Amino acid sequence: MRVEERLDEQAEGRFPALRSPQFRLLWIGLTISAVGTKMQDMTVRWHVYDLTHSMVALGLIGLFRFIPLVLFSLVGGAVADANNRRRILLISQSVLAGGAIALATLTQFETVSAMSIYGVNALGAAALAFDSPARQSLMPNLVPRKHFSNAASLNSTAYKVATVVGPCIAGGLLQQGSIALIYWINAASYLAVLIAVLRIKPEAMARESVARGRVSVELLVEGLRFVWSKPILVWPIYLDFLASFFASAEALLPVFARDILRVDARGYGLLTAASAVGSVGAGAIMAFRRPIFRQGLTMLLAVAIYGSATVVFGLSEVFWLSLAALVVAGGADTVSSILRQTVRQMGTPDHLRGRMTGVNMIFFTGGPQLGNLEAGLLASALGAPLSVVIGGIGCLFSVAWVAARAPILRNYRRAVGD
Repeated sequence: MRVEERLDEQAEGRFPALRSPQFRLLWIGLTISAVGTKMQDMTVRWHVYDLTHSMVALGLIGLFRFIPLVLFSLVGGAVADANNRRRILLISQSVLAGGAIALATLTQFETVSAMSIYGVNALGAAALAFDSPARQSLMPNLVPRKHFSNAASLNSTAYKVATVVGPCIAGGLLQQGSIALIYWINAASYLAVLIAVLRIKPEAMARESVARGRVSVELLVEGLRFVWSKPILVWPIYLDFLASFFASAEALLPVFARDILRVDARGYGLLTAASAVGSVGAGAIMAFRRPIFRQGLTMLLAVAIYGSATVVFGLSEVFWLSLAALVVAGGADTVSSILRQTVRQMGTPDHLRGRMTGVNMIFFTGGPQLGNLEAGLLASALGAPLSVVIGGIGCLFSVAWVAARAPILRNYRRAVGD
């Protein structure tokens, strides 16, 4: 039987998920949009530091993103399970495009301020609280179950490719002082997703959960109860939150670029893209190879490597060593991310996927945002390098704690046939 399964996999090709037209359509649209999003994300940090010259101000970007995520993620998950997910994506993507247009306009007319940037980022985070559960819940319905791990790898790889391409383009534009143009490009990139979502056929939507109705407290409670009753879902959430809270150095990259490594906007773009280079490599390997059998242990090892690479980055004063450390961190983070997503989605019934994603969003998105705030505050008191080193060490202690307390995760293996 195993020989037959191998022959079937070879006949389907290395990227079987792309043989599903509905998934392929949305994947292309999201990839284009992700390039614009990553251009804007790195530009926002540079822009705020340029306006304020404050590490605390950089950390506040994370706070303004975190608050809407906490307020709306659970509701967003319930809305995704109770309503048409395509319609939710159309609305949320339109709101995100509107935020980019607002930033572009304010910058174009030189009326932008740090507070207006915070406001647009808060609006975008609120939109993502509805967008992400709907998008992630829809994805498993666009590919056969046996191809979902491949689809998750392709999604992660495409996102990381965008994280390489976007900052490299934005770095060149920043060097020329074209901040407004970057925001305009991001606004235009959302058209790719909107067109893709509009072209998803009704048959794909028909495979969604039939549990439609009004959002209620009962729906929220049901989602929370399900997640917290499954230790194999809870422990990866803890691991992700703690690791990203302690080891998130993203907010401080403008400081490292300007004040420690002494590079220009192009160098900042390379630093921003470096982790994604490692992620692309790791994601491509994950997409090409067979699914990992000992997923739990591999997840823990990947996060430990992520924390170690973060320590190296914090200690480095050499540009190329810093790039190498970020490449390793990005690759390790992607391996962990793909495994977490596969475990979550395959262990959750369709009618609960939106709420599961909403619960998870508070932690996997909130962790880095709170981590950025923590990094900014600590950097302002102790300096950016020490802030990052302490965070990396905190990540390593978190891995050790989870590994000791969660044998169900440490010993988790992929079921045969999944």
